[in-house]
Amino acid sequence: MSILIALAGNQNCGKTTLFNQLTGSSQHVGNFPGVTVEHKEGRIKGEKDMSVVDLPGIYSLSPYTPEEIVSRDFIIKQNPDAILNIVDATNLQRNLYLTLQLIELGHPMVIALNMMDEVRASGITIDIKKLSEELGVPVVPISAAKNQGVEELVEELRRVIKAHQLPKRTDFCEGEVHKALHAAKHLIEDHAAAAGYPARFAASKLIEGDAPLEEALELDESDKDILQHIIDQMEEGAGTDREAALADMRYQFIEQLYDDCVSQKSGTREMQRSVKIDRILTHKIWAIPIFIGIMGFIFYLTFGPIGGFLSGAFEEGIAFVTNAADTALTGAGVSLWMHSFVIDGVFTGVGTVLSFLPVILILFFFLSILEDSGYMARVAFVMDSSLRKIGLSGRSFVPMLIGFGCSVPAIMSARTLASERDRKLTILITPFMSCGAKVPIYALFTAAFFSQNQALVMISLYLLGIAVAILTGLLFKKTLFKGNPVPFVLELPAYRLPSPKSVLLHMWEKAKDFLVRAFTIIFLASIVIWFLQSFDFQFNFVTDNSQSILAGIGQAIAPVFAPLGFGNWQASTALITGLTAKETVISTLSVLTGGEQMLTTLFTPLSAYSFLSFVLLYMPCIAAVATTKRELGGKNAVLTIIYQTLAAWVVAFIIFQVGSLFLGG
Repeated sequence: MSILIALAGNQNCGKTTLFNQLTGSSQHVGNFPGVTVEHKEGRIKGEKDMSVVDLPGIYSLSPYTPEEIVSRDFIIKQNPDAILNIVDATNLQRNLYLTLQLIELGHPMVIALNMMDEVRASGITIDIKKLSEELGVPVVPISAAKNQGVEELVEELRRVIKAHQLPKRTDFCEGEVHKALHAAKHLIEDHAAAAGYPARFAASKLIEGDAPLEEALELDESDKDILQHIIDQMEEGAGTDREAALADMRYQFIEQLYDDCVSQKSGTREMQRSVKIDRILTHKIWAIPIFIGIMGFIFYLTFGPIGGFLSGAFEEGIAFVTNAADTALTGAGVSLWMHSFVIDGVFTGVGTVLSFLPVILILFFFLSILEDSGYMARVAFVMDSSLRKIGLSGRSFVPMLIGFGCSVPAIMSARTLASERDRKLTILITPFMSCGAKVPIYALFTAAFFSQNQALVMISLYLLGIAVAILTGLLFKKTLFKGNPVPFVLELPAYRLPSPKSVLLHMWEKAKDFLVRAFTIIFLASIVIWFLQSFDFQFNFVTDNSQSILAGIGQAIAPVFAPLGFGNWQASTALITGLTAKETVISTLSVLTGGEQMLTTLFTPLSAYSFLSFVLLYMPCIAAVATTKRELGGKNAVLTIIYQTLAAWVVAFIIFQVGSLFLGG
């Protein structure tokens, strides 16, 4: 039988790094059934019968966020063979709060005490044996980033599962809370068993005021009255409210445990060093300029010396293969339309997009380093005050940040926001963040029109998207989304060197996604585009694509874009095909124009920048639209699409018309 392990832990505790070490590349990403909260699942390396599910990073099992709900529901309803709780040894007190709640679930459990290399290097000792005895579960010291102790961890997991070793202790309380918990446990024991919840866990959650769990237990009115009486007595005796009483109980135990097991309380060298670095990187004046400078340097390397060289080499390789195929087809005497199909349709359409693979990889290499190092958490913290001015909290920066990669997971991640108001506004503005699929479009146009200032133009586009998002927030926080953003609490991890394996896996995921899109959506789109630009409405093969079906469609809508500076049918058509996947804008223009050199006959530098601005801001791809519909409903999704496209038209109009006054068109 297959063994299932649930991997649970706080955010920024090294959970993803451990998951990658356990599974390597044998993993897949999905959503929990009926919920757009993402999780990863993979087979443990060297263990044919052991798989692990990476649950979302959480701080407790309270029903405040979708992540907390799906994590506890997964453990309770899916009944995994064991819980693997990863704990950050450098931040033991904060992490153990979740540990105590996981222990209450009564499943076989092993604690992976991570980042022990940092603890030892700082001269701190942790009494692992005493920590294990006091918690009643096995504790294995590891360093996930260095792959130290991972084999021993897997062995301990297998031993615990085979012996079905349950936690030896689930009671960490005393005094009034102790009396209340045990009274509530006896009261609801039968209800908890019928609903499939551990009685101790259910009792603690009921006392905290967990409404979903109370509903699941189906308590009758007399039981509810008795439970309320138990809670009132506890609050009176403890001198505090129900939630604070449970939290105090857990933290009192944790503080005593910490004093007994940890030799030094001043924190690791990494934490102390991080405090010094944060004086600069989170400075109230310099933090945002530093962030812009870092991103500018990344864009310079991505589109300059590194990315430019690699893309050029890739382009030459694709051109070589294309020319070889062209020569072979000509030598074989294939028909004109078949030759056009293979060369102009497949090779030109897909090949042009593939030439930007190095740029995608380099960009996400740097972004992965920023994220894994802990810097991006600081950016979210710094952005909190700025986002509050447009009606959002720093927590909304996370979906917006993901939006620089892809709008689909970014929109999905907004589901984790506690406030419905924050969620809707975040989904509305997140597509204004320039997703990775638009990078090939920028690369092509900046190479053709702004070769001396590629990085500068790239930065301006990213900042333009952020500026439009800010203006949108200011507009709607006074109208459709009135109210205040929820408080933002964020734990800043210590700065650490990213794991090479984690960075490479991140790059591989992006490359795989890019290649899949290139050989599916973009491949099919290229074929459709070739057909439409090679035949007229009577289905006669045409050599002049201005007589084609595609030209007719493009010419019908081109007047809409004339005030923006690109009123030609080729640009209009590319924008339409870009709705399938943004990269198809490139494949369309490549099929229609023949490449970068021909773009200069359709655009001026000003109209090219206007076109890029419209591409940046107009409605996202079909996949993102479908995700928006699932999150907001059909009506709201349509209104969102209309607003985004209208905003794109207005911004591009202003850019072109104002620019024309100074540059003359």
